[in-house]
Amino acid sequence: MDRLVNTVRPYAWGSPTALPELLGQEPTGEPQAELWMGAHPGDPSRADRGDGPRRLDELIAADPEGELGAAAVARFGPTLPFLFKVLAAGTALSIQAHPTLDQARAGFAAENALGIPLDAPERSYRDANHKPEMVCALGEFEGLCGFRRPAEAARVLAGLAVPGLDPLIGLLAAEDETEALRTTLAAILTMDGPTAGRTVRETAEVLAERDGLDPDGVYAPYARIAKDFPADRGLIAALLLNHVRLRAGEALYLGAGVPHAYLSGVCVELQANSDNVLRAGLTPKHVDLPELLKVVVFEAGAPDVLHPAPVEGTPGEELYPVPIDEFRLSRFTLDGREREIDGRTPQILLCTAGTARLTSADGTTLDLARGQSAFLPATGAPTRLAGTGTTLFRATVTV
Repeated sequence: MDRLVNTVRPYAWGSPTALPELLGQEPTGEPQAELWMGAHPGDPSRADRGDGPRRLDELIAADPEGELGAAAVARFGPTLPFLFKVLAAGTALSIQAHPTLDQARAGFAAENALGIPLDAPERSYRDANHKPEMVCALGEFEGLCGFRRPAEAARVLAGLAVPGLDPLIGLLAAEDETEALRTTLAAILTMDGPTAGRTVRETAEVLAERDGLDPDGVYAPYARIAKDFPADRGLIAALLLNHVRLRAGEALYLGAGVPHAYLSGVCVELQANSDNVLRAGLTPKHVDLPELLKVVVFEAGAPDVLHPAPVEGTPGEELYPVPIDEFRLSRFTLDGREREIDGRTPQILLCTAGTARLTSADGTTLDLARGQSAFLPATGAPTRLAGTGTTLFRATVTV
């Protein structure tokens, strides 16, 4: 077992207080957005095995089968296939979607062939992997996920009575829902500068008025977005998306192409080991419209909110089911009874409440306080978990 030392990424949308509170640290006054746990080369965790802190990706590269297990290496290759995070949103993240594996491979190769540096701001593909992901709320958590039905989106836009939105309402009336959503999003993102500026400004003003009259109504989350992005055409694109509010313990799974944006709150996020993002607004970063339109899946419908289910054969474990094998998220709520997990796969354990004691097969113990995490190599031996009033999330793979 390795206690992990993890990096916090200070993106501008992060909360100044939520991650310091989780980690038991004093706030710096700066936004703290994401705590990364894993072996992504952008910010790998570190572990000390007696010879000083070493990067987790380097430890795995030195002995892939010893760290990940032969089955995981055969299935996913010699790297940890997931990235585990705690995400703390103080303001809205960009509206974004992620590519399929084939799209990521093609896009990465194409940008490499053009000689675009990996850290270039105009780069869309920073690796050749897909990025399905799931989020599980640690408290109340808000986001946007997937497209509304075009007719519903048209009603939302019409309710604002902004003249500049009328052409979009007309596009949403197309008989084919997929085409209606595609052409409307493209129209928003290609609207000429003066028209876009005027329409976004008027939309933000009306949203502020509606929020004052009904602070809990359908327009409330978009009014909050407008305060932070009063001149961003992503504000209009956001109105096409479903608003979703998660309670603690509820989760969302987002497959390739699903447009989404997280708005506020703290969650654990588990994803494939990738940093590929195609953006559609609510950001000063690069928006690659042609590539975005290739990646986005223009399907409408309410998002499915996931709840954990007990795992047969592992008492105390509750699983959030997902349709992929690169990551598996489960939760233990420890109540004084000792639990056991098998050691056939690589895993990261994160404590989000109370204190957890981990005991390996040889009797070695490791205590995790709130906000601390551990990497468990795939030794094949079980690990015992203990704690009272403790919540422990388990990230691993399915082989």
